[in-house]
Amino acid sequence: MTSFGARLRAALEAHGPLCVGIDPHEALLREWGLDAGAAGVREFGLRVVEAAAGQAGVVKPQVAFFERFGSAGFAALEDVQRAARDAGLLVIADAKRGDIGSTMAGYAAAWFDAGAPLEADALTVSPYLGPDSLRETLTTAVRAGKGVFVLAATSNPEAYALQSAHTVDVAAGDGETVAQRVARDVTAINSSAAFAGDGLGPIGLVVGATVDRASVGLSDDVLRGAPILAPGFGAQGAEPADLRAIFGALTPGVVANESRSVLSAGPDGIRARIAERAALYRAIRDGLSAQEGKDG
Repeated sequence: MTSFGARLRAALEAHGPLCVGIDPHEALLREWGLDAGAAGVREFGLRVVEAAAGQAGVVKPQVAFFERFGSAGFAALEDVQRAARDAGLLVIADAKRGDIGSTMAGYAAAWFDAGAPLEADALTVSPYLGPDSLRETLTTAVRAGKGVFVLAATSNPEAYALQSAHTVDVAAGDGETVAQRVARDVTAINSSAAFAGDGLGPIGLVVGATVDRASVGLSDDVLRGAPILAPGFGAQGAEPADLRAIFGALTPGVVANESRSVLSAGPDGIRARIAERAALYRAIRDGLSAQEGKDG
């Protein structure tokens, strides 16, 4: 079984860092001429998948925009995720689940079990009931060849006070930020020899592109080996040209999410917009690779 890290690395090498967010909020549905209901979000998602196929390697459905329509919304999400995976796209379900014990085991089964209606390639999770509460979810993901992206330093400003706060933990040592503690606790599994050849482990972190990594203690060493899901590109201000300045040596493992900046092109323009943005990211990546070759 091929690990998620290996599949993600292959997708990034083939298509570049761009991840297309599938966020069918009501205003966009209206702009696209679609009904603000389950049928509308299904059609929206399928059109985004069709536009992204062959041009980007990863899509990220925002589960909340489907969930709001109940069982019909979940059915729509199932169709969108299945279509994306059938098209060769990796699917990161942006559900931000976070709980303990058997509840997290249930979430893991819902999103990771082979053939499950909501089966995805990776899932976003929240560690704020304690990183140890995620341990079974992480191990379940690894056994199933899936990935997990754990919220560490998100791009929303209101999260900064918590994520930059310092822990008081004698065992871990005082002076560690919450974000740093999360990163250290949940990515140890990536150091396993089983993933050494993949370059990227299966356990990733969400680190916003607009976040000052130094201020929350997320150095390159802390994040090494973990794929990074980076919101904040496009409409939130970060651009492809900023990729290296923000992530430095970690750049090859960054999944750069864009949603509004791509989706705002509308149903007639989205394929061209994805092609344009994906090409910009690849040019930065390829330029970096060429420069690194010279430096080496």
